[in-house]
Amino acid sequence: PPAPSMGTGPAAGNVHRHHTSVTVPDKEEQMTTLAALTTPCLLLEDEKLQANMDRLARRLHERGVSLRPHLKTCKNIEIARRCMESPSGPATVSTLAEAEYFAAGGVHDICYAVGIAPNKLERVAELRRRGIDLSVVLDNEESARLLVDFARQRDCRLAVLLEIDCDGHRAGLRPDDPRLTAIAALLRDGGQEVRGVLTHAGSAYDLPTTEAIAALAVQECAAANTAARLLREAGFPCPVVSVGSTPTAFFGEDFSGITEVRAGVYVFQDLVMAGLGVCRPEDLALSVLTTVIGRQSDGSALIIDAGWMALSRDTGLPWKREEFGYGLVCDEAGKLIPGLRVTETNQEHGIVSGPSCPALPAGSRLRILPIHACATAACFDSYTVLREGRISGRLERCRGW
Repeated sequence: PPAPSMGTGPAAGNVHRHHTSVTVPDKEEQMTTLAALTTPCLLLEDEKLQANMDRLARRLHERGVSLRPHLKTCKNIEIARRCMESPSGPATVSTLAEAEYFAAGGVHDICYAVGIAPNKLERVAELRRRGIDLSVVLDNEESARLLVDFARQRDCRLAVLLEIDCDGHRAGLRPDDPRLTAIAALLRDGGQEVRGVLTHAGSAYDLPTTEAIAALAVQECAAANTAARLLREAGFPCPVVSVGSTPTAFFGEDFSGITEVRAGVYVFQDLVMAGLGVCRPEDLALSVLTTVIGRQSDGSALIIDAGWMALSRDTGLPWKREEFGYGLVCDEAGKLIPGLRVTETNQEHGIVSGPSCPALPAGSRLRILPIHACATAACFDSYTVLREGRISGRLERCRGW
């Protein structure tokens, strides 16, 4: 039979729309039901996935800024094609394995948004030799010199974004740091392309109110625009001014001067995003199907076959740990069971408890909503895709660095 359609690309104004399809199971696999799946198993609800993608694409289109989705969350080419503006990009990745995988799938405009390690430059150069417009990120003179030396030896030209620290969260130069123009000059004089600036408001995950996140979105854009202005005043064109995190993408209002927004977890959403007010638990497209394997001796908790090897040990937002635990619990159909959560995780065992834990028999199926979708999905090689509650196919996940 023909492959079922997985939907269309970003529903934002006149952006390019295109159809893709899932990998279709063979005849025997098409008869598989949720009850027959081996657990733990990563489930992806297609309707929720599409709604999440459409929501952010529409929001950014209304504010006149482009989306460069971060594919570190989905790690799959079919899903990527649905959230990118075109089959060739633009896209963001967090590993060169992702860059190579998506390049093989026809994505040509890729930003590798992690500070470049010198031992990875050969792979970067190889991708660029193949016609992939891959840009890299750095924030210090030492890395810039190593990149220039490498490019001179290989007779190649690399595209570089300078990382800006907008909130003291992790890496990057302060937007008014004089080293910004010094590094740009070092790269330019070494024959390399200074493409622009990039920042990430990672501290959004530490803010308990939407008002605080909205204020951080203003700060994020201001930092990127300040750095871009200083570069331009020093004679660098700075065509790319890139910002992004899922919370600031949803709560930012004014993206003036910004050329693109990067976000990744929005395609699935997770309980961290729900705790920040970005979405509701009901919006989560991803869940882990698990089986009850027993009860604790006092009968107060269920034991399931999904431990931290399937759920991760990410505890998410500190102020939501008591409420969310290591994941909220749904029935097999995906309906939340009030009060139930995963309270403990061992390697292959999870403990489910709550104020009135039901006496479910061994063999019962449950679904666990992830705290951090990226971390949970990383435990699996593939997704089992559901459409209208039925299995419609499976999708691979890229692995490695």
